[in-house]
Amino acid sequence: MKALVLFALFLICGSVSAVAEDWPRWRGPRGDGSWKGPQLSEKWPKTGLPHIWKHKIGGGFAGVIVADGKVFVMDRQTEPDEVERVLCYSAETGKKLWRLAYPVDYGNLQYGNGPRAAPTVIGNRVLTLGTKGNLFCLDVITGKPVWSKDLLKDYKGRMPTWGYAAAPFVYRGTVIVFSGSENGASVLAFNLKTGKGIWRTLSDKAAYAVPVLIQHAGSQQLICWTPSHIRSLNPGNGTSNWSVPYKVTEGVSIATPIYREGIVFVSGYWEGSKAIQLGKKTEDAKLIWEDRLKLRGLMSQPLYHDGHGFLLDKAYGLTCFELKTGKKLWDDKHQMTPRGRDPQASMVWLNNEGRILALNSDGDLILAKLNRDGFFEQSRANIIGHTWAHPAYVGNRVIARSDTELICVELPTANLEK
Repeated sequence: MKALVLFALFLICGSVSAVAEDWPRWRGPRGDGSWKGPQLSEKWPKTGLPHIWKHKIGGGFAGVIVADGKVFVMDRQTEPDEVERVLCYSAETGKKLWRLAYPVDYGNLQYGNGPRAAPTVIGNRVLTLGTKGNLFCLDVITGKPVWSKDLLKDYKGRMPTWGYAAAPFVYRGTVIVFSGSENGASVLAFNLKTGKGIWRTLSDKAAYAVPVLIQHAGSQQLICWTPSHIRSLNPGNGTSNWSVPYKVTEGVSIATPIYREGIVFVSGYWEGSKAIQLGKKTEDAKLIWEDRLKLRGLMSQPLYHDGHGFLLDKAYGLTCFELKTGKKLWDDKHQMTPRGRDPQASMVWLNNEGRILALNSDGDLILAKLNRDGFFEQSRANIIGHTWAHPAYVGNRVIARSDTELICVELPTANLEK
């Protein structure tokens, strides 16, 4: 009976269904790469997935965000002037609602196609961070700036080699970003409503990885993986709880950390993976294992389920391991995404059914079962050209971007009456 009610509600609400969650920030509604959406069919049409709408846009690695029927994405234009843009569209129709453009100068920046950081939507505000440190708080409805900051000029920030990439993080009315300043202002917190500075801390270089908020030992901790340390901060005032040294080559602290079973896990390519066991006290943290040979992720965000971690290793492909021990169980020999210089796939758990949706660097959207026994592909469809950007999911749709277009594709749903 419940399935029939959900199915009826799905039909009434239309294509962008109220049954499914929005995608309001980096890595989804909980920031952990999980999404509660409709039940999807295991077999997709051989003719591909239907395109609902699409737009030409400029370059960028910044992920797509969807909240309250609106799509937010950033790009870069070079003609007639060089600008970064924040674009807002209707999720239902694709109609452009507004845009904000501001001047930038990428110079000789490598991989200089466009912005890297996904927008963050919280209430009636959207927060964006450009490649060169332009931080904006915008009105969701109009796109007009409420306040803005320049991390390089205002705080003497040190831009990472490939530009600022960590999406703005919101905690209880404060906006937290990495500037990379060496003057005790590497991590900055601003009042969401006014832009007033609340606290600043550390002198580490700026991280590419978005921080993670965890609950442990009766308190909340903000886990930050910088190019030199894995750190825990008090999100309310920026004071340090603990830190573990982890200096990474080229400063590529990219993948968002995982926290499960009292363990903080991070993974990079050259220096591999580290697992830190947290203790009974807030300041207790101990390195319990590390692996520099078989567990080396880079850009792709790892996943966790039922005691196991899953990451995309450059040498072996999608790899499964035990979180508590680091023991490798299997790899898929590059089945999910092609082997290459920088293999990439954006993986998301679908509901609580042990299945993932993954968009690989070739633009293939993949539905697969994933567990300790292996990777079991169910369906695959090419939906866009080459991309490293994370798509957004809403209703029975996926919205993805490349360096040339933004597309909305319909996902095939299962018959819930069966």
